[in-house]
This record gives sequence, C-alpha cells and structure tokens, in this order.
Amino acid sequence: MALKIGIVGLPNTGKSTLFQALTQQPVDRANYPFCTIEPNLGIIAVPDKRLNSLAQIFPRDKKIPTTIEFVDIAGLISGASQGEGLGNKFLSHIREVDAVLYVLRGFERSDIINTRANVDPWAEKEILDTELSLKDLETIEKRLAALEKDIKSGQKEAQREVIVLKRFSEILEKGQMLADLTIRPEEKEFLDQYRFLTSKPRLYLINARQSEVTSEKVAPFQNSPYLIIDILTELEVAGLSEEERQELDLGSDQLDQLIQRSYQLLNLITFFTIGRDEVRAWTLRRGQTAPEAGGVVHTDFQKNFIKAEVINWQELVEAGSFSVARQRGLVRTEGKEYQVQDGDVIEIKAGI
Repeated sequence: MALKIGIVGLPNTGKSTLFQALTQQPVDRANYPFCTIEPNLGIIAVPDKRLNSLAQIFPRDKKIPTTIEFVDIAGLISGASQGEGLGNKFLSHIREVDAVLYVLRGFERSDIINTRANVDPWAEKEILDTELSLKDLETIEKRLAALEKDIKSGQKEAQREVIVLKRFSEILEKGQMLADLTIRPEEKEFLDQYRFLTSKPRLYLINARQSEVTSEKVAPFQNSPYLIIDILTELEVAGLSEEERQELDLGSDQLDQLIQRSYQLLNLITFFTIGRDEVRAWTLRRGQTAPEAGGVVHTDFQKNFIKAEVINWQELVEAGSFSVARQRGLVRTEGKEYQVQDGDVIEIKAGI
C-alpha cells in the first residue's frame, strides 16, 4: 500500500526541516516564504520493535519494515484557494495524499521570518482549514453546475449525486471538515471520487520546545490528535541511539512517535510474515480479512486463498519457534472471514 502523508503549513513553520529530519534528505530550508515550490518526496520506515524481536528469533537475510511516504508541500497563505502564493499548486498536491500533517508555528524565534503578526498555532490551523474548505466548495459548485443538464433530463444518478454534494456543501459552510463527518454508505463513493481536501485525516504538530507552548496555546487542540515537537532539535540529534538520547536528557525519539501516530491516523495495522529469506512487516487497513492480507503479499494469494495459519507475534517470540508454538496450541487456522489483528504473524495457504 503506497501511503502518503502530506506535510502542510504556512511558510517558515518548519515543514522542510521536519521532512529533512524524517528522511535525512537534504532539502532547501531557506529563511523566506515559498523556498519549497515542487514537493519533496521521501519514503521512511515505520519503526516497529515487534519486527526487531521477530528478526532475532528468526534470523533471515532481510528484515523489511512497513513504510510511509512523506510529501513536503509548499507553504500556504490566506487566499490560496483563489490562487494566492502557490495556492493552486499547493492544493493540488494535497489532493494526492492519504492524510495531512499540519506543521504549526509555536516557537518564538525572531530570526525566522513569521508571515503572521504573532505566534498562534490554532489560528494557523484555522487558516489551513479555511483554505481547504474553500477549495472543496469550489469543486462542489463546479460539479453542481455540470450536473444541471442531467438533472433536467431526469437522470436519477445525477439527482442522487446532487443531494450528497449539497449536504457536503452545507457541512463545509458551517466550518466543519468532511473528515469529521459520519459518512453514510451512499456518500462514500462521491467522497472517494472527488478526493476532497477536507476529507483527509489530520494530525497537528506544534513546532516548539515544551517550554514555549503555554496551556492557552495548547487548549484548543485537546480534543484533536496533536504533538509538540522541537523540529530543529530533532534534526540536529537525528541518528542518536535511544541510550545516547537518554544520556543527553532528550527523552524518547519524537520522530518515531510522529511516524507511528501518522500510521495510526490512517487506521492501519501491521501484520508479519516469516519466509525463507526475509522477516517482513505489511500494512493493512483495520477490519480487512485474511484473504485481503494475502492479496497484499501477492495477488494470487487472495484469489486462491484456502486458509491462514495465525499467531500473535508476542506468543511466537515467547515460544521461540513455530514448532513449540504449535505444541502449545498457539497457532490457529483461520478462514476467509477472519479479520486480521494488529501484530498477527500469518502464513497464507493458497491453491496456486
């Protein structure tokens, strides 16, 4: 599954610095607005101690983690939905990602140009929300205009689409995001078809030291997924071991936490396979079945699925081998209806 997280924010909030810290790729981090024009792309491994534990028990030539692609998108300003700054290009890039990471300025440094009069992470979040909403409203208006001819001719499918789009429009005009809406089954196909910007799950990253963020600045985010990370510090110490971080009193790796939170944001789980040459982690959406997991590994496994042998990763590590796990009755045989659980180790049996 090619999963993309778009890094967005106002100019000079730390987007490109975060991208570089995550990917260790050199990018332009100049201290002026719009130094990023074309998006930077980087694929990074999802840290997972479970994979490491399995690889110790089952040493193989390869240990392959799951991955996420991060996309560093040009800074947005008020008026982007009308083409201000790099608005139209910015918004088109957001349409291609699965989820959005808002990078919000919480730091007070005077040597970094601030495109706003003060430091207010929630106000920046509101600007981003507004611009995405305005662009979605524009998309809806254009589509409704295009449907007028079909409506006049009495096409039922067009009538159904109009009802859905008008509901979406009403939601957006109230200041709500489509990602926060309970989507009805008949609405999902239109949500997927138009890839509305406001339908993307969002995670908020306040770029600041903990000491810089007052309770007043954080309070509006209490019911939303957010993190406080000093991005520049994380860039400077990237690559340090956990022990080295502790010696420097830096705490746990916050970028690892960010990657894991981004992964969770998309409602994903990880399952594992152990082959002759590799121990591997795979990505699956929560609620998907064993045949669908087989399809992630190889399309023929889904088409010709017979059964799956399943064990929880921790039970397998504690047993130390599949043979001991089987003797203890820990390896289960599951059929087509089985919903894969996070941390399952699976062997697919298929009639190929």
